[in-house]
Amino acid sequence: MKTSMTGNLKIKQLGNSDMYITPVGFGSWAIGGTGWQFAWGDQNDDQSIAAIHRALELGVNWIDTAAVYGLGHSEEIVARAMASWPGPRPYVFTKCGLRWDSKGQVARVLTRASIRKECEDSLRRLRVDAIDLYQIHWPIEGPGKIDEGWSAMAELQREGKVRWIGVSNFNVVQMRRAQAIAPITSLQPRYSLIHREVESEILPFCNWQEIGVIAYSPMGSGLLTGAMTRERIANLPEDDWRKNDPDFNEPKLSEHLGLVERLRRIAQRHHTTPGAVAIAWTLQNRAVTAAIVGARKPGQVGDMLAAAALRLAESEIQDIDLDSQLTA
Repeated sequence: MKTSMTGNLKIKQLGNSDMYITPVGFGSWAIGGTGWQFAWGDQNDDQSIAAIHRALELGVNWIDTAAVYGLGHSEEIVARAMASWPGPRPYVFTKCGLRWDSKGQVARVLTRASIRKECEDSLRRLRVDAIDLYQIHWPIEGPGKIDEGWSAMAELQREGKVRWIGVSNFNVVQMRRAQAIAPITSLQPRYSLIHREVESEILPFCNWQEIGVIAYSPMGSGLLTGAMTRERIANLPEDDWRKNDPDFNEPKLSEHLGLVERLRRIAQRHHTTPGAVAIAWTLQNRAVTAAIVGARKPGQVGDMLAAAALRLAESEIQDIDLDSQLTA
């Protein structure tokens, strides 16, 4: 994995691609808004665009989104932000394989026809000629379905509609199956202090195979930011998926909030936030190329750059590891 610098940020080559990306990228899940199965509640589009612009001002050079986020709305907001951004266009990563019905319920679909239609729809919404990184959002059990989906992705790459192709939430067996058809540029797994499942097999495999890793939810979907309290969780809108998620409810909630307080003590030494420490911890894994950090307002973007610049001492990493293992 090659590294370089852009501005004050060290950048890394993403897998086998020609893209060098900043340690953190702008995550666009939440800004999709309400009205679908995994929504974060209603959002202010102008604030979302301002948050994207703030991230780009601070040097972030890639945005991650997906067709399903807000049922296309997130991609449209990303396009609006790029259209009004005066600087160089950032890399845009999006995903396919999750289709929705009239009620906003989501299902996994990896047929060739479905992926090709999704790609055309994303190109239109994003207003780009080619998608920089196109990713299968979730695998489907059954090797034939993965084969068909990944073959369609490789076909889109050959046609120039997408520049590089990756996967998200795949395990080692599924990645090996895809590799037999076409190279994988990157994997996007969930990885944070409260979700370390990928450490034992998946991250070592990616490191060995030189597959880029873009970690999502490094702050546990907001739980590790330091701003999340019991009261705030209790007052989340009913259409925020986190309200009923096990991580945000007992018995896990007390353990997670305890971990946040331990992160807060380390953050105070570095004059930063628990969220920045949580992201920096994720980035210290040698297999991780970069992390996706979501924001819905410009004021929330600061943690992104704080984490990118933060270097934790080995003793701090060991303390954090021990604390997170105790809460697992």
